[in-house]
Amino acid sequence: MTAIQSVHIRKYQERSEPKPHTVYQIDVEAHVRSWSMWRRYSEFDDLHIELTKATGSPPPCPLPPKHKFSVFRSHSDPALLEERKAGLEAYLRAIVSAKEDKWRETFAFKDFLGVPIGRQAGVVGGPPTQFTSASWLDEHREIQSRLRDVRADINKREALSDQGDINASQKSNVSAKQKLAGVLSRIGNLGKGLQELAMSGMTEGELQRRTDMVGRLQDDCEKLGKMVNLSRHGQRPDSSTAFAATAAPSSDREALFGGNTFTRVTRVFGAPSSPQETEQTRPLDDHGVFALQQTQMQEQDSQLAQITTILRRQRHLGEAISAEISSQVEMLDDLSNEVDRVGGKLSSANKQLNRLG
Repeated sequence: MTAIQSVHIRKYQERSEPKPHTVYQIDVEAHVRSWSMWRRYSEFDDLHIELTKATGSPPPCPLPPKHKFSVFRSHSDPALLEERKAGLEAYLRAIVSAKEDKWRETFAFKDFLGVPIGRQAGVVGGPPTQFTSASWLDEHREIQSRLRDVRADINKREALSDQGDINASQKSNVSAKQKLAGVLSRIGNLGKGLQELAMSGMTEGELQRRTDMVGRLQDDCEKLGKMVNLSRHGQRPDSSTAFAATAAPSSDREALFGGNTFTRVTRVFGAPSSPQETEQTRPLDDHGVFALQQTQMQEQDSQLAQITTILRRQRHLGEAISAEISSQVEMLDDLSNEVDRVGGKLSSANKQLNRLG
């Protein structure tokens, strides 16, 4: 964290948008730089509530109290504004100089003063490592988008492999692996961010919901990782090696036939020795046996066509189920985003209720 040396509130300003209110300029001085933040009294009030919830006790200096009819007096009573300005400065300086650092080390206080902690050290534009409640949800949506990109690369890989374009299929697979590797570290940051949010006073129910959200992301990554590693174009044997790759070993064949030598029973036309007959072939002459063979082959072809039709139907059914699941996943993502949006509104409403209380 950037070490804060001093905090001052030297002036205030009246603003008319979105409605008339007063903001106070907070000048923050650190070791290497200084900056200013504009905050209104209601934001100080929210900070006080957050610090009290996060640490279990209020800061060492009380917050200046609210004044009745302050909305009307703030535009016409400079004495009131000066008094409040001095009280707010004392409030912040007491937190910065307190022996206990539990208040100034909370994320709520750092975020209030604009301390630059939102990015990884030394990485400009990298993924956030510490979050507010809203930025955590933004990062979750970004990771979901990245996972959809990984799935799209996998589907593209399969399509190119079916078309025989092996080089392009391999490039899609490499792209999917690279994106997935980046997503894994960001999911880890989300999990760590929940610990910071828990210390900032997030409710147990909301923490559990977000923990489940991280778990679903991890499950999706695991499934996509398996899909990425099962590269189809690297496993297809050509026609010259197909039989060698699929033929069972001799030990398995011996076990199957009980160790006996398998002898093919055939009928050789014109052979001097008489072949072994069956009940079907015994009353038939050579032409009859040939006709019987043709009939059996036709029946086998018909059965094979029926099996092919069944398998094709099963394939179409599987594709339809996959499409439906993808559609349902998108709907669930939309529902999750809507729940997050409503959760943000509820959080804002709770803050307003706390101020009213």
